[in-house]
Amino acid sequence: MGSAGETYNINADVVAGKIAEVLKAEKLVLLTNTPGVLDKEGRLLTGLTSKRIDELFADGTISGGMLPKSALDAARAGVHSVHIIDGRVDHCVLLEILTSEGVGTMIRSY
Repeated sequence: MGSAGETYNINADVVAGKIAEVLKAEKLVLLTNTPGVLDKEGRLLTGLTSKRIDELFADGTISGGMLPKSALDAARAGVHSVHIIDGRVDHCVLLEILTSEGVGTMIRSY
């Protein structure tokens, strides 16, 4: 709350991304209610870099809120990998982190 009693809305993904940046985290996992970042045909994009994301924004594949800005910011700030995964999937965190296929979109910092 502010000094005049006003309330502020700070999204959890923004806070998590900033904490990951400050801690120089190896990995940030964002649980969402979507499968991850999708292409124009609705297929899951599993592995992205910030450069590839810029290309996908430029050609209209990604628009608006399809990709949390906090995920891209964290990757660009040095968080090695940011995972956007669907929290509705059973065991999603284990599947994303401990399998080679994963279940969501991973954004690498390089």
